[in-house]
Amino acid sequence: MMTDKRTKNEKIKEASGQLRGGIAKGLDEVATGALAEDDQYLVRFHGTYLQDDRDVRGERTKKRLEKAYSFMIRVRIPGGVITPAQWLALDKIASDYANGTLRLTTRQTFQFHGIIKSNMRHTMQAIDAAVLDTIAACGDVNRNVLASSNPHLSNAHAAALDLARDFSTHLLPKTGAYHEIWLDGENVTDSAPGGRLPAGESPGAIEQEPIYGKTYLPRKFKAVVAVPPFNDVDVFAHDLGFIAIVEKDKLVGWNVTVGGGMGMTHGELDTFPRTADVLGFCTPEQAITVGEHVVTVQRDWGNREVRKHARLKYTIETHGLDKFRAEVETRCGFKLGAARPFKFDSTGDSLGWSKGTDGNWHLGLFVENGRVKDRPGHTLRAALREIAGIHTGEMICTANQNVIVASVSAAAKKQIDAILAANGIVIETSSGLRRNSMACVALPTCALALAESERFLPELVTALEDVLDRVGLRDDDIIIRMTGCPNGCARPYLAEIGLVGRTPGKYNLYLGAAFDGSRLNKLVAQDVDKAGIIRTLEPLLAAYAKQRRDGERFGDFAIRTGVVAPTTAGNRFHADVGLQKA
Repeated sequence: MMTDKRTKNEKIKEASGQLRGGIAKGLDEVATGALAEDDQYLVRFHGTYLQDDRDVRGERTKKRLEKAYSFMIRVRIPGGVITPAQWLALDKIASDYANGTLRLTTRQTFQFHGIIKSNMRHTMQAIDAAVLDTIAACGDVNRNVLASSNPHLSNAHAAALDLARDFSTHLLPKTGAYHEIWLDGENVTDSAPGGRLPAGESPGAIEQEPIYGKTYLPRKFKAVVAVPPFNDVDVFAHDLGFIAIVEKDKLVGWNVTVGGGMGMTHGELDTFPRTADVLGFCTPEQAITVGEHVVTVQRDWGNREVRKHARLKYTIETHGLDKFRAEVETRCGFKLGAARPFKFDSTGDSLGWSKGTDGNWHLGLFVENGRVKDRPGHTLRAALREIAGIHTGEMICTANQNVIVASVSAAAKKQIDAILAANGIVIETSSGLRRNSMACVALPTCALALAESERFLPELVTALEDVLDRVGLRDDDIIIRMTGCPNGCARPYLAEIGLVGRTPGKYNLYLGAAFDGSRLNKLVAQDVDKAGIIRTLEPLLAAYAKQRRDGERFGDFAIRTGVVAPTTAGNRFHADVGLQKA
């Protein structure tokens, strides 16, 4: 007798009725602020996670009260581009139903925190009214597709946004469950992509998802589109990437990358972050087909028995890149071309004002750790709300948790400068380290967090700025990223200084990543507190200031001088760890 070795998650998906489960019934259950266990997993495919306030968990447990449950809702915005009217709508949702803040994520979109169960449908319907949705923002599907941030920089950047949007739409689940559960409550068996029916059409029935099948993907899937020389989407950190190839000012196609991913588990050496491999080259007309079949091979070859090994990076480690490429080509019906030359210079955003070739202005605005909120003397949320009220261009979320106010006239530029000044917003950030900092949410809401991240990184950067001042590096760009657990949502393993939570107040410290996002870093110290982090970094930063070569980045310096061994491949991430030379 055959034994079903699939994980519990696989069985839940198969029995879910195309992502319905008992979600609708659970939303109406008033005895608890949570959902049933299986539905807590299924609801992720609809763009939301159940969370609780861990700051009060202990107190509530003593009083024998249920956890302070609420939901995080993430919006699907391929390429991160929205209208000012949509910004205002999302800002209103933050006040009406969430915790009064907008959170810009490393997936180039917004998420809301603190939404109680009785407000879930109201929130989803408000998002729908803004002509947005949350479909597939989470779950074992292709999630929000990233694109190089500003589509107005060149024709290739515009094409990157188009590809991100087209690929996102193409890979949306076709089930009508989203429409049925969140929008009008009608029993829609199936519908057009995203649950939205074209006018005058009736829902039809399908037996299973045409691309995903009845059990969807083995694990989450992340896709990005990059335009050199800017690697602002961290293309090598993702399952699938498209890198624009421009020749004689014309986009001729895309280099395709596969097998990147950040997550791992502390103490389990068979889990590791991995940078993507370049699979080959495709024409613009082939891109969607190639992307779809990278997904379908992962659907069929991915590990459904061990969830920690279910990402595409492990599929490629298991089968090899050549075998994977051959299968993709067989399914596509054509061969990929040889990869073409490209070069990245950086992974950060361009901050401050810049002028486009059409005469319009673009403002890159630093948002520390992506949290749009007001505090005394720095009313960022109010400023962006006022800007959205007068702006006629676009508002763009970046993959580095910042905002671009795009396509601004010269007259409106003066108005925006005045709004920022009146709200205490300074365009120039305090240091190169801070403007290249990034943190995940972590405590108090993330269930996986082992330590602080968003609430602690600003404090640590302030302390490190004192060091930078002493050694003369305040204005130098150095990438620092922190996460509260090893899943790597803020991509810490591609930071020149990476910090990953182990226990409250203690972190693993990683050094030696490439500034352009092409090389992973390496563990140099384990379970270090704030003082230990500063004590380890201070002499290294001082040496960098004195001994670096022209144009040399901190991560490259650490490797050249033998401070840390280079990570040559993801499966070598756990080898040769520790400071090699103090």
